[in-house]
Amino acid sequence: MVFQGKPAFEKILKLRLAQQIKNCYTNTIGMQIIFARNIYQLNDCCSKVRCYMKNNEASSLYTVQAVSKTIEMLEILSDQAAPADLPLLASKVAMTRNKTFRLLTTLCEKGLVERDTKSGTYQLSFNSVSLAHKMLRQSPVINLAHPIMEELAKKHHEAVYMTVARGDEILFLDMVDCEQQIKATPLVGRRFPSFSTAAGKVIKALETRELADWLLNKKPGKKSGGVDSQQLASELLEIRSNGGVSIDCGGLGEGISSVAVAVRDYGGAVIGAITLLGPSFRMVKERIENEIVPSLIEGAALISEKFGYTTTEKLVFN
Repeated sequence: MVFQGKPAFEKILKLRLAQQIKNCYTNTIGMQIIFARNIYQLNDCCSKVRCYMKNNEASSLYTVQAVSKTIEMLEILSDQAAPADLPLLASKVAMTRNKTFRLLTTLCEKGLVERDTKSGTYQLSFNSVSLAHKMLRQSPVINLAHPIMEELAKKHHEAVYMTVARGDEILFLDMVDCEQQIKATPLVGRRFPSFSTAAGKVIKALETRELADWLLNKKPGKKSGGVDSQQLASELLEIRSNGGVSIDCGGLGEGISSVAVAVRDYGGAVIGAITLLGPSFRMVKERIENEIVPSLIEGAALISEKFGYTTTEKLVFN
């Protein structure tokens, strides 16, 4: 190594030192940028969490988690076709097996759920069924509609239901069965998507015209709840034009046809629908149009009168 004197050596040393300082400064700036980005992302995440908590604060303020889970468990058990074991119920209610076991034990002690000691499975008890029947006996919809439903079932020898809306679903609230050997499985307590049933289409069609208009404006081919939007819009508009009568085939199951007519209260608002259903081979077009529809219209009018509605009232079409 050849030295060119002290001044040259110092110059080279200063240049190298300056380069190192520059590199260190550059790396520091890079780290600052990365750190700033992480802080921004963290703040953004926190803002979203605060927004979510604010939006749900009102709804969760008065919610008791244990009660909510209890009701959810009863609903799950009511939907089971057969007794269910602990692992299945724990997964459905989204709780640990320990917490689920404690919840089920409490329900068993209160007599709402019973446990099979041999299989370890759970199902609703007769006390739950009794509780449901007590509630149904106090329902004005059932008390006023049931006698007329009995007459319709006796006249047409088909099952007749009272159906009501629950959100985007239709609940089959009450039933008068028929004595036919070939008939559909009882649907009391069952829920179906609104647009898959005649009753649901009647109720949704008469709630507001805006829904039909919105469906018409959707792009062709777009579906709403598995149903073609254009076809559904046409059905809803037809139901509005005929005063609240809908006919459906297959929505409640293969080979099942149903007819529904709207029931109104004193102000003309739709509170439910009378629904008659049966096997498609008995529910032929001529019979539906000439016998069933006129009878259901008359029956729905009688029930509506019991709720204070008269044909002179102005219909509520929003």
